[in-house]
Amino acid sequence: MNSFKELTVWQNAYRLALEVYRITCALPSSEQYGLASQMKRASVSIPSKIAEGYKRQSR
Repeated sequence: MNSFKELTVWQNAYRLALEVYRITCALPSSEQYGLASQMKRASVSIPSKIAEGYKRQSR
């Protein structure tokens, strides 16, 4: 494998993050800086951690 982007787990995590962003846009504005923000950060963290682990392993 040449890239972490080829990993099925990374692809699924990336799609999840996109879906979380789509869903949180529909939340009330009162939640945009609370729950929505936390959900976005958490969802982006997943594919980021997978990529980080892949890069460490491939050194």
